[in-house]
Amino acid sequence: MDVDWQNSGGIVALGLLGIALVLTLAGIETVAGYEVLSAGQSAFGFLAAGNFSLGVLSAGIFSVGIFSAGVFSVGVFSIGIFAVGPFAFGIYAIGFYATQKYVASSETTTG
Repeated sequence: MDVDWQNSGGIVALGLLGIALVLTLAGIETVAGYEVLSAGQSAFGFLAAGNFSLGVLSAGIFSVGIFSAGVFSVGVFSIGIFAVGPFAFGIYAIGFYATQKYVASSETTTG
């Protein structure tokens, strides 16, 4: 089976979700002092979701992590309106492989 390494981000994310699932089912709640699953106003953990989140997989208004999604996101793979990271996707994206979405005007000119 040939693996397309350009699409390896999805494989890595699924692997991390699998690890979180195994840890959760095994009853392990913390790894190195951080929660495996964390949610709240400020969340810090392996899978973190909150207004201010920091984790391997993080989602929130302000999110920082390897895989981060939010309005303001910083990470290796980041998705958001303002995204910063090597692989950034958003309206305002900064990174080595940045994909920006331009919003076109709905006005038409007639001549």
